[in-house]
Amino acid sequence: MIPALIVGCEVGFWVLILAGLVFRYMLHLKKTGRFLLYLTPVVDLLLLITVVIDLLRGGTASFAHGLAAVYLGFSIVYGHRMIRWADMRFAHRFAGGPAPVPKVKHGRAHARRERIGWLLHLLAWAIGCVFLVGMIVIVNDVDRTVELSNVMRWWSTLLGIDFLISFSYTIWPRKEKEHA
Repeated sequence: MIPALIVGCEVGFWVLILAGLVFRYMLHLKKTGRFLLYLTPVVDLLLLITVVIDLLRGGTASFAHGLAAVYLGFSIVYGHRMIRWADMRFAHRFAGGPAPVPKVKHGRAHARRERIGWLLHLLAWAIGCVFLVGMIVIVNDVDRTVELSNVMRWWSTLLGIDFLISFSYTIWPRKEKEHA
């Protein structure tokens, strides 16, 4: 049930974004569009509440329960950025807005963007781990929550790998390719 719920919440997140942008730019109902965009965090809240209820009713935490906390951490940190990214492209395509600026792919600016990206990942990790620890404390049964601890270890390893990759560009910046 929980894996399907996570997929449903992810789909719901993007459906609300798309609906919000359609109402804003194509139907010219800006307030309705804004309201739909503001509903995206509600999807995350429903996911968290459902996962906690499942655990409190005696469910044993699975990787999917932990993934819900990961999803929530990323959604809190990156959700606004994802909406802004989609909004810029939608405004350009349907409302005559300016073209999105391409990402810098080399040099110091690229290295800086990579470092900022890692810091955002660190923040998502911290938020997600707070939810994971919170679920462990609420359930108060090590045998039923061991998978949540495993998710924290797995995510911490990924965060470390991301650190090495992201900060490697500071030491060895990408060089602009020469055009022949």
